[in-house]
Amino acid sequence: MTTEETQQSTVFELIGGAEKIRELVDRFYDLMELEPEFALIRGLHPASMDGSRDKLYWFLCGWTGGPDMYVERFGHPRLRARHLPYAIASQERDQWLRCMAFAMQDVGIEEGLRERLLHSFYQTADWMRNKAG
Repeated sequence: MTTEETQQSTVFELIGGAEKIRELVDRFYDLMELEPEFALIRGLHPASMDGSRDKLYWFLCGWTGGPDMYVERFGHPRLRARHLPYAIASQERDQWLRCMAFAMQDVGIEEGLRERLLHSFYQTADWMRNKAG
């Protein structure tokens, strides 16, 4: 892909659209359920993560420049306010980021795009921290 094509495409398109984002979200939550190293963030979720999967999928579609399904359903994401009930420190932030990094690699998102996304995810995840540590 040329630099010009990359500049004209949305992240949603670069990832591969809704189907690829669904694959990414499903892999992310599968890893969270399967891998003991993600037990801390798994513990912040309900027993059934179906709703969490859908909400992250809807959010990421819009956040990457695709359909704004989350906003259509729930209004403005208000991410920090929605996450305040959950104790999030550096350890939770880092587990979330590692889990997402593995998921992006597992579903075959190109390395340059993975790095770009991880940078953005880090900024958002770091802003979600609401407890010391």
